[in-house]
Amino acid sequence: MRENLFIALEGIDGSGKSTQAKLLSQRLISMGHKVYTTFEPTDSPIGSIIRNIMKGRINCDHKTIAGLFVADRLDHLLNEVNGIVKKIEEGYTVITDRYYFSSYAYHGTHMNMDWVINANAMSAEILRPDINIFIDVLPETSMERLNNNRSIIELYETLENLQNVREKYFEAFDKLKLEENIFITNGNLSLDEVSNNIWNEIEKILKREKSYA
Repeated sequence: MRENLFIALEGIDGSGKSTQAKLLSQRLISMGHKVYTTFEPTDSPIGSIIRNIMKGRINCDHKTIAGLFVADRLDHLLNEVNGIVKKIEEGYTVITDRYYFSSYAYHGTHMNMDWVINANAMSAEILRPDINIFIDVLPETSMERLNNNRSIIELYETLENLQNVREKYFEAFDKLKLEENIFITNGNLSLDEVSNNIWNEIEKILKREKSYA
């Protein structure tokens, strides 16, 4: 039984995932864990195409975007240099800012969610997170943060879309509640409160894994 974890942080844009990934990483490192933090879309060539689409530099159909995310995610997992599977095998605890639940929610607003889930089935088969952490914020709060902190508002970052995406996250959680470990935390709380709530959940998993080791 491995003690290093695979942790996926999820949430609508502006939910604070990146900040919480950094805080969680620091906490794990202070306890002696080797930690690798990563994100989706990746900085690979496929991820670069996705980012250009998000920024409006390339026009693309939503189904094509969903397919690109599938390809980017598989490379994210299986890349021989810095893939998640390789890092897990090397003993790292991996924290990813977004994984397949992001696709279920964001692409599920524009097409049949079951298609998106099936398209990502290979990624789920290769590696499921030990925990999917959803930082739940109000879409209005999210848009306020984005407008204050971004010079460019990206493709999916409208209030109406983020409201739909939030609903789709909960739809996906309900669909997959028997297959996935999902923890939902209130992202409208203070930074420290959110961080502590996440940490309490991670600690439970670490203690459980240690008891089986």
